[in-house]
Amino acid sequence: MAAGSSGCCGSAAVRRVYQRSKSVEHPHYPDIDPIIVSLGPLSVRWYGLAYLAAFALCWWLGNRRARESWRGWNAQEVSDVVFYGAVGAVLGGRIGYTLFYGFEQLARDPLFLLRIWEGGMSFHGGLIGAVLGLWWFGRRTERSFLQVADFVAPLVPLGLGLGRLGNFANTELPGRMTESVFGLVYPCSAEAIRQLNPLCVGDWEPFARHPSPLYQAFAEGLVLFALVWWFSARPRPLGAVSGMFLAGYGVLRFVTEFFRTPDAHLGFIALDWLTMGQLLSIPMIIVGILLLLRGRPAGAGSPSSGAGSA
Repeated sequence: MAAGSSGCCGSAAVRRVYQRSKSVEHPHYPDIDPIIVSLGPLSVRWYGLAYLAAFALCWWLGNRRARESWRGWNAQEVSDVVFYGAVGAVLGGRIGYTLFYGFEQLARDPLFLLRIWEGGMSFHGGLIGAVLGLWWFGRRTERSFLQVADFVAPLVPLGLGLGRLGNFANTELPGRMTESVFGLVYPCSAEAIRQLNPLCVGDWEPFARHPSPLYQAFAEGLVLFALVWWFSARPRPLGAVSGMFLAGYGVLRFVTEFFRTPDAHLGFIALDWLTMGQLLSIPMIIVGILLLLRGRPAGAGSPSSGAGSA
């Protein structure tokens, strides 16, 4: 049966994209072993190393910001806030992933929640966990939550970018079919065909897909970092830096989701195009804009100066 004949998987639009993609010579996904080194029963994975590097980078950037005396932070506070934020992000990210994207698998295998080394972290769940960690740190240091969040927000984007590179090394989150020259032929392209329609396995050759983790690493990592770091370079109203981070991430994530394949068990949530990632990003955009519009002047006791509580 030909790829474009009746009975083959996918809509007519999908088949047209596939036919056009065959006319472009696409590179294949690089042969990346997700395991760097194995030491007996223990394995060091690129995915785990990416998260470790992300937290180390947050700590380094935080200490750099703390050297500016007007921010009112010291090195010990930076170490503490990164620790609380990291614990919250990891726990929230894993729990959020199992609830938002992997609940069926969790119901079948409760230990799935603990196998974090296999991959599977939700940014939105990690954000909730990090918020709780920062709130707890703020209580201990008599800072308001927004004071803490405004200091931490610029530290986060580059770590997010490293996490997306970990996704790429894990062959996770391959994008939608494309005829673009940026497409890659993933090892899991055949599995994607099976997800569309098991009856058409063998009808289509492996097709090119957007390397969506790389798109997200660039957008959520480099672009968002440049935006929030620049915005936070001088005192801002209370909550404004946090608002810029939330709105910026929400918009960038919403856009890059158009290149990412929806989770097979969720598909499109609504309107035949809205994904779970986009749905969860909408509240971030709204809250971010509201924080930017609050317009509370920065001054003594603001998060930009880091002193006192609000």
